Amino acid sequence: MKKTTIFLLSLLLACGTFAQRNRGGNTDTYVKDHFNKKEVYITMRDGIKLFTAIYTPKDASPQKTYPILLSRTCYGVSPYGEDYKAALGPSATIMHEGYIFVYQDVRGRWKSEGTFTNMTPELDDHKTNKDVDESTDTYDTIDWLVKNIANNNGRVGQYGTSYPGFYTAAGILSNHPALKASSPQAPISDFFFDDFHHNGSFLESYIFTFPTFGVQKKDTTSKPWYNGAGNIVKSTPDGYQFLLDQGPLTSFNKWYKDNFFYQETLNHPSYDEFWQARALPKHYKKVMPAVMLVGGWFDAEDLTGPLAIHRAIAKSDPSAYNTIVMGPLAHGAWGREAPGGHAMHSNIYFGDSL
Repeated sequence: MKKTTIFLLSLLLACGTFAQRNRGGNTDTYVKDHFNKKEVYITMRDGIKLFTAIYTPKDASPQKTYPILLSRTCYGVSPYGEDYKAALGPSATIMHEGYIFVYQDVRGRWKSEGTFTNMTPELDDHKTNKDVDESTDTYDTIDWLVKNIANNNGRVGQYGTSYPGFYTAAGILSNHPALKASSPQAPISDFFFDDFHHNGSFLESYIFTFPTFGVQKKDTTSKPWYNGAGNIVKSTPDGYQFLLDQGPLTSFNKWYKDNFFYQETLNHPSYDEFWQARALPKHYKKVMPAVMLVGGWFDAEDLTGPLAIHRAIAKSDPSAYNTIVMGPLAHGAWGREAPGGHAMHSNIYFGDSL
């Protein structure tokens, strides 16, 4: 695949919703009309099975082959049991261009088996089939896809924003020969300095997100198995005042004593081995896929992630196709529009999206 083609692919990944609203054809029935959907469980090297939904263009004559676009997520491939997705890929432009779209629940989430770990530590060695992480899960998934999906051309691209951006960034480390392009967007690179922590300081406003990330499910499911924060915040609609009234973080034990991620955060207040193991940048060595990182200067969640990963790849492999796009946007805002079709942060207008 030519570098210019990969660059254009990655650029389209960053265009987001603007193209969806202006290309046309993105109706409620478009996906059903033009794609066949298949749901499978792909077995990882340690025996854990990951739920995967595959959308293949209905035009599948023998002479037609398509590249694969992979998205791995902890947020649910088919939350609430939806049948077909209303739209595929990061933009309607790509949805119309001829791709096989693949969505996968990461281990321990939704319909996939296994135990969920936040920011899965990347292992230095994978000597046995028990040595698994997100890079090996990505490798095993891609290997199965190119060997088992009809009419694929043996080329895979991966993309994702925010937490799926982390899975994309970790997927680069798989170095599967079929992975040709990767676009991590607003990814977490080091959990202690991004997202839940900013430069090492815990963001107490994130206290309301622990139900989403700190409860293990008991079985495969298409419905949430955790209770949201709505049952916690009852005394006041003012979140800031609510947090002031609670006192120290330990006061949240009355809600979160069994929440594994809350307890991990509480028990590791410094940058110790627990957090160091969840840092991606130190693992980049020789990078095979073309990479385009995307981030926003007004990203209050994961500002440093794209910068840190881009810098790490540039240092470890100067010959890698390693690009980055940063804009005056909030978290993932390049993939959506403010009312009126403009790229904005708060009330600041930065011009049209395209």
